[in-house]
Amino acid sequence: MVSTTQLWDQASEILTEAQRTNEKQIDEAAGLILDTIRADALVFSAGAGHSLAAVAETFYRAGGLANVYPLYHPELLPLHGAQHSTATERRSGLADEVLDQKPPGPGDVLVVFSTSGVNPYPVELAISAKKRGASVISVTSRACIAAAPKRSSSTLAAEGTVVIDTGIRVGDSSYPAEAPVTAPLSTVVNAYLWNLVLTRVLDLGTAAGVDVPLWRSSNVEGGDAANASLLSRYVPRIPALA
Repeated sequence: MVSTTQLWDQASEILTEAQRTNEKQIDEAAGLILDTIRADALVFSAGAGHSLAAVAETFYRAGGLANVYPLYHPELLPLHGAQHSTATERRSGLADEVLDQKPPGPGDVLVVFSTSGVNPYPVELAISAKKRGASVISVTSRACIAAAPKRSSSTLAAEGTVVIDTGIRVGDSSYPAEAPVTAPLSTVVNAYLWNLVLTRVLDLGTAAGVDVPLWRSSNVEGGDAANASLLSRYVPRIPALA
């Protein structure tokens, strides 16, 4: 089928380009995360709307980091009200409400996923986290930021300690290439870039003799036993693991 072949080619090109243009940023992000492991600190993960899919990718999954604290507010999830979730992301002040429940501090890292990178919630998360002494990894699209209406005093790219540019085109859709109306790829690219960061964390940790805390699948022999020590270690600080 022509359409599936074209989409595969487009997706492959976008993933390849995202990896190529972010090699330095992936190294820097991995270095920040490895520092949290050394310091027994936390990696906070945040997003809104469909960027919450990327937050789920970071949290409590097989092969994922165990020291991840997901930042979440139910009104940000489209499944709890689609139009309301859009309005909520645009509401100034929500970021501080969410961060007050468990504020990141020096030694911690906040990873914020937002393709548009302009709405108050993700931008204010980054600003507040930096004020509290945390580093910020912004995963966003510079092209989308440039085209989006400005709704905040800053942008996610401007506030990132490290900025990983997904390269997602304006509007997110990718097909057909000449006038895209469907096949959004931001979720795919976010997941791929995050997993590139994880592989780099593991490589750096192995080289430095640092034990990287990674979850095992609960559906393989020995998985529950392998995860038990990580749960014991992190549940007191990450209630969502309970």
